[in-house]
Amino acid sequence: MRAGCLLPVGLISAATLSYEVLLMRLFSIVQWHYFAYMIISIALLGFGASGSFVALARRPLVERYPAAFAASAALFGITAVASFAGAERLPFNPLEIVWNPGQLGWLAASYALLFLPFFFGATCIGLAFSRHPDQIGRVYAFDMVGAGTGALGTVGLLFLVFPSVALRLVAALGFVAAALSATGMARHRWLAAGSLGLAAVAIAVWLPPSWTAPAPHMSQYKGLRMALEVPNARVVEERSSPLGLLTIVESPTVPFRYVPGLSLANTQEPLAQLAVFTDGESITTITAYDGAPATLAYLDRTTAALPYRILERPRMLILGAGGGEQVLLALRAGADTVDAVEVNPQMIDLVRDRFADFAGGIFSRPNVHVHLAEARAFAATTDERYDLIQMPLLDSFSAAAAGVQSMHENYTYTVEALRDYLTVLKPEEVIAITRWLRVPPRDILKLFATATAALEADGVAEPGTHLALIRSWNTATLLVAKSPFIGEDVAAIRRFAAENFFDISWAPGISTSDVNRYNQLDQEYLYEGALALLGPGRAGFTERYKFDISPATDNRPYFFDFFRWRALPELLTLRTQGGAAMLDWGYLILVTTLVQAAVLSAVLILFPLWLRRRAPPRAERRLRFGLYFLALGLAFLFIEIAFIQRFLLFLGHPLYAVAVVLAGFLAFAGLGSAIAARWMAAVGRGSAVRGITLAVVVIALLAATYLLALPLIFERLLALPDAAKIAITLLLIAPLAVFMGMPFPIGLGYVGARSEALIPWAWGINGCASVLSAILAALLAMHVGFTGVVAIATILYLVAPALLAGPRDAALLAKRISDPKGS
Repeated sequence: MRAGCLLPVGLISAATLSYEVLLMRLFSIVQWHYFAYMIISIALLGFGASGSFVALARRPLVERYPAAFAASAALFGITAVASFAGAERLPFNPLEIVWNPGQLGWLAASYALLFLPFFFGATCIGLAFSRHPDQIGRVYAFDMVGAGTGALGTVGLLFLVFPSVALRLVAALGFVAAALSATGMARHRWLAAGSLGLAAVAIAVWLPPSWTAPAPHMSQYKGLRMALEVPNARVVEERSSPLGLLTIVESPTVPFRYVPGLSLANTQEPLAQLAVFTDGESITTITAYDGAPATLAYLDRTTAALPYRILERPRMLILGAGGGEQVLLALRAGADTVDAVEVNPQMIDLVRDRFADFAGGIFSRPNVHVHLAEARAFAATTDERYDLIQMPLLDSFSAAAAGVQSMHENYTYTVEALRDYLTVLKPEEVIAITRWLRVPPRDILKLFATATAALEADGVAEPGTHLALIRSWNTATLLVAKSPFIGEDVAAIRRFAAENFFDISWAPGISTSDVNRYNQLDQEYLYEGALALLGPGRAGFTERYKFDISPATDNRPYFFDFFRWRALPELLTLRTQGGAAMLDWGYLILVTTLVQAAVLSAVLILFPLWLRRRAPPRAERRLRFGLYFLALGLAFLFIEIAFIQRFLLFLGHPLYAVAVVLAGFLAFAGLGSAIAARWMAAVGRGSAVRGITLAVVVIALLAATYLLALPLIFERLLALPDAAKIAITLLLIAPLAVFMGMPFPIGLGYVGARSEALIPWAWGINGCASVLSAILAALLAMHVGFTGVVAIATILYLVAPALLAGPRDAALLAKRISDPKGS
């Protein structure tokens, strides 16, 4: 069989995986980041359903292979555009799910629409395996190389074009695969191939942009949609990359005056601004600065200005430069040198080049040094030492209030991150972190608990003497000092708070009479919480609190996850009285999605197979085989999702992590599947169960090694360029993924030799498990951490061979492995 015959397989596989990664980017714009796990689940649902379909209709499809492949590939191209266009126009609002059950129907409709492209793309791959059973290795090679190329290629493509353009190109790739397959048809081959080729050009070039543009259908709860409701507000520019869609908005009629934490005592009008939204939500501003420091006096009246009352002319580090507001505050305060770190090169370009005159050239000043880097990577690798590290508020209040960030892995506010930041401070200096204030408080108390844990991990006996916390009516700023605050520092904090009508929620030596004076609350939650978190009853307070405020760690980096199941009934009761704002929507939506995925996978994968059921072997063996493939499906995706989340710290952005880790696991697991028979013959001595057992032992050893080694590897290599980190990620994934690719094909051959009727069921059960585990792994990581998820996966892998072999065979196998010569 010529390689050209399998080229359509590589192309459709590339298109399908590219579409999966691209949907994550598109739905981050239309909705929020937590849809990433839903997209993975939808893709797996399509793959599983296609397996059932091919099993049911194998004979007629294989007999008409070129035409069936071409039709499926063309349907992928059509539905890739039509499904997204339809899904983003549905009146689906995930934030309404708790009080509007009708939204569950729209969630199901979204699944049904977005599932179609994956179904048709995977059908092409399934047909190729059925058509070339004697060339499984080569089909796997083209499939997996195509998948890896598609996943990684999408990241590069998004640096060149907007997501809407990338969507058209991916759809066109489906038609190209269809055209190549059509050349193998017996009749009308060139007419069909030419027509499909023209369709590819048409969808790439002439398709109306409105069909694929996500912005017009963005959630009404996103900040950009709200900003554009203001009369005469308009978008002046857009920039796009895998790191986000930057939308620059001006509002001449009602100018932006976005100054989080501004004191009610301020009398100076803030300067005009341009608003910059990332994916329609996280907001920063570019300020019209004319070079006169006096025009920035209003910035002195924000909670973020507190450290400048303690420090004079500091050498400072800003982690998250954004549009430059904190750079302006530093210049106003007379900072000696400013190092500003920003992860998005397009944001730097906007301030330093495109709007340089508007911004007063602040990023080009001789004492301002802008670094393109991720915050943790810069802090972990810099040789400089700073007087002040400023961590500004770059996300919007609406996102915080809606609780949509709860599923977002954030390595900026973990215990390990704060320890990294403390390392680059000079002995007497401070970190300043500003967050939104919500009542009852969550973010601030979790940050306070995390800072306390970081100080204690560094050997500080009395962390309360190293912490200070003030609040305005809508923000709070926490100071974390490397050395204890002295009386002069506390006096300066008191003066600053009194001048600006800010409340002191914690400082060494304060008492109940010093708190809740200006922005009065029914209860001074922050002071009471600080006392409890610094006292001997910390564990009990943390456990009793209505929200999860336990310290965030690199193992559980969900800083914005505050959800507790036991508080749900009370919050649901209060939802019509304002309690809805206290719910963590992202978590609840993911749970709802898990239930939805379970129902749909049963209907679309298992039910069709049940309709075609044949007389199977005895019930005990059916149960064991079913549990084997269930365990494999759960274990594989548990490790894959845990690695996506873990490598986010190393690669610096969710889309990078998804694309690179998916590409690595797919490509190398495909290689493992291709060499599985050789492994079984060479190591398993022809015994399928023995080969699987030895493979899962290697998986367990590698997984345990990675749990111990990855933090050390990340720490030492975090500063490398992106290309090098991508290559290292793939090298790290390779050995584990190769062995993870073996148990399924070996087990499938073992089961098929005993009953061909069980093969479709094996595919179906494995597919169902994969659909569920994509979401379940994310939920488990929030509770037991990445280490727990990998540990569960390892146990499932180790149990799997015994399920396949049965009690008697398992005992015999154990004896053979312990006594190889006797075998």
